[in-house]
Amino acid sequence: MSARSTKYLPSLTIAALLALSFATVVRAGTPDEARWHHEAQAVTITRDDWGIAHVHGSTDADAVFGMAYAQAEDDFNRVETNYLNAMGRLAEAEGQSAIWQDLRMKLFIDPVVLKSLYAKSPTWLQALMNSWADGLNYYLATHPDVHPHVIKHFEPWMALSFSEGSIGGDIERVSLNRLEAFYGRNPAALARVDPPSSWQEPTGSNGIAIAPKLTADGHALLLINPHTSFFFRSELQMTSDAGLDVYGAVTWGQLFVYQGFNQHIGWMHTSTGLDAVDEFAETIVHKDGKLFYRYGRELRPVTTRTIDVPYRAEDGSMAERRFTVYATHHGPIVREASGKWIAIALMNEPLEALEQSWLRTRASDYASYMKGAELKANSSNNTIFADDKGEIAYLHPQFIPKRDDRFDYTKPVDGSDPATDWQGLLPLDAAPHLLNPPNGWIFNTNDWPYSAAGPYSPKRADYPRYMDTFGENPRGLHALRVLSDQKDFTLASLITAAFDSYLPAFARQIPILVADYDALPADNPLRQKLAGQIAMLRHWDYRWGIASMPTSLAVFWGDTLWDEVSKADTAEGLSIYDYMAEKAGPKARLQALLEASDRLEKDFGSWGVPWGEINRYQRINGDIVQPFDDTKPSIPVPFTSSRWGSLASFGAHRWPGTKRYYGTSGNSFVAVVEFGPRVQARAITAGGESGHPDSPHFNDEAERYTTGNLRTVYFWADQLKGHTERIYHPGD
Repeated sequence: MSARSTKYLPSLTIAALLALSFATVVRAGTPDEARWHHEAQAVTITRDDWGIAHVHGSTDADAVFGMAYAQAEDDFNRVETNYLNAMGRLAEAEGQSAIWQDLRMKLFIDPVVLKSLYAKSPTWLQALMNSWADGLNYYLATHPDVHPHVIKHFEPWMALSFSEGSIGGDIERVSLNRLEAFYGRNPAALARVDPPSSWQEPTGSNGIAIAPKLTADGHALLLINPHTSFFFRSELQMTSDAGLDVYGAVTWGQLFVYQGFNQHIGWMHTSTGLDAVDEFAETIVHKDGKLFYRYGRELRPVTTRTIDVPYRAEDGSMAERRFTVYATHHGPIVREASGKWIAIALMNEPLEALEQSWLRTRASDYASYMKGAELKANSSNNTIFADDKGEIAYLHPQFIPKRDDRFDYTKPVDGSDPATDWQGLLPLDAAPHLLNPPNGWIFNTNDWPYSAAGPYSPKRADYPRYMDTFGENPRGLHALRVLSDQKDFTLASLITAAFDSYLPAFARQIPILVADYDALPADNPLRQKLAGQIAMLRHWDYRWGIASMPTSLAVFWGDTLWDEVSKADTAEGLSIYDYMAEKAGPKARLQALLEASDRLEKDFGSWGVPWGEINRYQRINGDIVQPFDDTKPSIPVPFTSSRWGSLASFGAHRWPGTKRYYGTSGNSFVAVVEFGPRVQARAITAGGESGHPDSPHFNDEAERYTTGNLRTVYFWADQLKGHTERIYHPGD
């Protein structure tokens, strides 16, 4: 064992002897099983007292074998489900309801193509993919009580189907309802009612980097704060005798750390407002029984192919639907609009994406990080970077198609006009970027890059408009507030900033609401009905808290108005926040307050209710789609939806049969990292590391999560002393 490994193994118990006996049976089985067992002996997994796996291998490939095995131990269901989704095979487990999701994936993912990419991939990457598959297969071989829904054997090429770790990714821009309306010839799909807009938590993340000159100890700091679905990623460490040593969040089933740090650098990905997904309106011509589309002065044939989507029928048997799908040189056809067929263009570079995702974990400074970025296989994420040399940086996505900025690519452009085509990819330095700005800090909150370093930010006028479609957001304004004119940052003070309770959206909206009330005529009945509510909001400091009644009233009011305003036509270019403040009008704003008060009184007996009584964290079982129940235990959460500018995000709402709000997304993995001579960090994962309700690590981090009480990360071997639950080889 290397110096990274703990120097002792626990004494053998009866259970351990039984496990070793079973491992002997496995070793004596097929040649594959013998190989897996041999690989497992080169891997040591140390579980700390939070259940987090610290995986060590002789080689990087051995470490990948161990981390795949460890993830399967913690939640094989999520591992398999992610790959069923990535390969378009979800309906094989979930039935007809997933057919359109599978078809969407199969428009882009083809096993034949992935197998060919695997065959031509670099030898080092093949070794990682081989070990990834071996680790998962060895887990299944040593756990016969685990019954996969569909994937009973993992192939190395499958790793290429899920090579970029974002929560949604570009492909989710394709509407399933519109896809079904087109390929299923089902116009009724367009009439389906979506959940209220206020139930949809803004997706994204926060990243902050602080330069040494603004820190108490002269070391760069990094905040890693993804906002994803809860329990979406595993937290673990991978090390090898070949120099790998990386810690962070791994999207279940992937072979690389997606957001994290190593001894020298750290990186945080935030969802970008870059427009890297475009739609082209194709003019379809029927001629001689064939399909063509106009392109300039010519007619080009529409590409057709057949896609089969297997699904599990209600009686448990397997059935299949066959689709003839269409594409142009712009991409697959995904819907119809105003008599045009709409083709979509997006990044589909699985090999390069997997390479880049791995190489960043091996980078040791900004220069080596940028070398990996030259692969240009990241389209959906901005990056906040920091390292132990004291450098901090902002990177825009690297996959940026060059386009004619005369056209508005936020809407379908005319596919028959060659001028609308993509014109290759832009060089990295043509995108907004920052390196060591004089102000000493950089942030991104899924807002535009033009405020990332305050006055030293990239200038909007210097870039095409397709570089951003988001604009500023309340979290961006909040980040500016907590970073400006601050110094002597520490790990603790950066955590405090990340959980600062100010709500800038309400700081803008509530005074307007109060002014609406003050302008009411004396005889207006709303004066009496809303007097108490307005008095409470008038004196609020716009900060969330478990005991805060104004937070409850403001959130209920904001959600009510948000749902009403989101139905309005905002084609004038106003954000929904601008519309609430400027266009909604006093009548709508005051009526929303009345409705919010009525809802609070109906559900909780009063419009004055502490926020913690309403806003709750609950994890009842290990289901991917969580159930919620007001009669079962839950924990109060002080922070709110990021919609209102809370940096700490908790996306919650009512559910069928509940009155309380229960969260399903927002702060998930949170870490702060200090890059001194010996990197140190604190972190938290929503709930806990395990997806098994009978595990002590199913919910052991929940209370810390809700209070922002991040625990020490055991990055170094000596930190694990006294904090180790188990040390073992996979299969033991």
